[in-house]
Amino acid sequence: MTAAADNSASIRDARSPYSYLMSPLTVAGLTLANRCVMGAMHTRIETLDHPAERLYAFYRARTEGEVGLILTGGIAPNVEGRLEDDAPVLIKGSAHWSHDAIIAATAGTQTKVCMQILHAGRYAKHADCVAPSAIKARINKFAPRALTSDEVWRTIADYADTAAIARELGYHGVEIMGSEGYLINQFMAPRTNEREDEFGGGSEGRMRFAIEIVKAVRQRVGTDFLLIFRISAMDLVEDGMNGAETAELARRVSAAGADMLNTGIGWHEAPIPTVAHVVPRAAWAFTTKMLKSAVDVPVIASNRINDPAVANSLIEEGVADLVSMARPLLADAEFMKKARLGRADIINTCIACNQACLDRIFVAESASCLVNPAAGHEIEFPFLPADPVKRIAVVGAGAAGMAFAVAAARRGHHVTLFEAADQVGGQLLMARAVPLKSEFNETLRFFRNSLVELGVEVRLRCHASAALLKSGAFDEIVLATGVNPRELDIPGIRHEQVLDYSDVLLRGAPVGARVAIIGAGGIGFDVAEFLLETPFSAPELGEFVDDYGLDPTLTARGGLARGLAKLKPRRQITMLQRRPGRLGAGLAISTGWIGKQKLARYGVEMISGASYRKIDDVGLHIVVDGTPRIVETDSIIVCAGQESERSVYLELESAGANIPIHVIGGADVAVELDAMRAIDQASRLAQVV
Repeated sequence: MTAAADNSASIRDARSPYSYLMSPLTVAGLTLANRCVMGAMHTRIETLDHPAERLYAFYRARTEGEVGLILTGGIAPNVEGRLEDDAPVLIKGSAHWSHDAIIAATAGTQTKVCMQILHAGRYAKHADCVAPSAIKARINKFAPRALTSDEVWRTIADYADTAAIARELGYHGVEIMGSEGYLINQFMAPRTNEREDEFGGGSEGRMRFAIEIVKAVRQRVGTDFLLIFRISAMDLVEDGMNGAETAELARRVSAAGADMLNTGIGWHEAPIPTVAHVVPRAAWAFTTKMLKSAVDVPVIASNRINDPAVANSLIEEGVADLVSMARPLLADAEFMKKARLGRADIINTCIACNQACLDRIFVAESASCLVNPAAGHEIEFPFLPADPVKRIAVVGAGAAGMAFAVAAARRGHHVTLFEAADQVGGQLLMARAVPLKSEFNETLRFFRNSLVELGVEVRLRCHASAALLKSGAFDEIVLATGVNPRELDIPGIRHEQVLDYSDVLLRGAPVGARVAIIGAGGIGFDVAEFLLETPFSAPELGEFVDDYGLDPTLTARGGLARGLAKLKPRRQITMLQRRPGRLGAGLAISTGWIGKQKLARYGVEMISGASYRKIDDVGLHIVVDGTPRIVETDSIIVCAGQESERSVYLELESAGANIPIHVIGGADVAVELDAMRAIDQASRLAQVV
């Protein structure tokens, strides 16, 4: 950490309120400094330029952030098991520069590091994928070949070989990935295992693959090497394992030599969200508690745990012995350090949006984080002390403006942030209004507290005119003035029942019982959810379990008690878009399906290829496939894009301001309400001003 970064945090030493989370734990002769585990993540950092330097910087930031145990991203034990063509494999003769970088990152710290061994099975995105049975996964275009019995035994030996190499390289242990629908999980579930040899048939045969792997690994690495087994605590797919089978598997892999169990939730093809913002915090704790009651080894809780108080309570209440957090440590590498020092108020919290992490991985890009673009790009964000120190005016306190102000002040610049509204937040204030997106409140809390912590002067209810900016003796000006909703050219567009999305989400305009939403991008879907469910609400566990038909007793296979039921809507909603094709086609890969599924259950009508003719007292007149139609409405909400707000820029330009001016965020590009791009752009600019 640079001196500038350390000074910027201004973290005062205080007794941590999270004593259970901070307590050490000794297992397999290895002492962990605390109970926080950085869960395995596929980052694809190794595919970027300067990969060894990047890997070292990424992992070093988390070790300096005081995480107790790091689990690397999945490493295949053989060529067939790699996730994709260029995914890492660790076999005899493999290059190990990436492992050297990771292990070096923990040197001189209290952090321990274990390598995850992951065989993708039928999820492998290449033509050589294999599986227990030749059953194609819905989410993969490649069909697997069924392993022969001899190949199964060879694969077991491959796991042991890879674990032995990991020990030679200097890892403190390995995690055997047995969840999330990957190969081991595929052997254990009836839906993917139709074998009739010793690795199939009843539950005894289906468990054998996992048990033999743990035995083989333990035999090769000895007893003084940490062996973690990641078990699928709840498959969330039809014909998955039930709770009794899971508990029995937990007992058997523990007896076979596993020192610790980590919990995984849901297969990647499951119709139930597991890590998105709609999932309540620590929603899956009941599965961890049931596993913990079945074994004597330490158990790790995982999924949707992003707050030190929640993590601490899980350990204090005996639900788990450790807590795994993956994406929260993308959002803030210093999560544990800040928690230890009692500064949770300045933790940059994961909001479970998945936009910069999972969504990028799904399109073969490297992972980062919406709220922390430095994640995975640490070498591009050195936060070096400013030289010279400048006086910088920032106009607009939305995502881009706040992100720039915080990053620039962290380097030592004197920043004044102007905001015309009575509070900071901009478009983030609309995002947090959407039902079940309450995590955006955490982003707002982080920025507000960081602005104070770093001494940024914030001027609310202040219109930053060109005259004011010119008279302020600023060295540079950053314009983050955001966007305005686009006004459509439709006869009657100024009718009293017509609103734009900001009227609804930001200003609380009343909306009638029959609604037409023009525009089916992300903001259109958000508005629809806002109108159908309770605004500003955080997800509740009971409602979540009931809504998705889960079986909290885990008696039913896969933990699914029933299918998804129809929902009773608060309003009658019709969504429309001009272009033909499915509505919501451009939504986020890992979360867009959740919103589409929810609106379908509410019975929202979806119309594509609509031509808008006029708006009158009756409603919205359209033509679809050459047929005229009237959508009878009480309210029409326009969610059809936005335009950059650049009035201040034009003012400065006409006034001939002889000051460097930078335009960022929506004021620069207004194609979408894109907080990820805005925060990234702002944070990068702050490194060079």
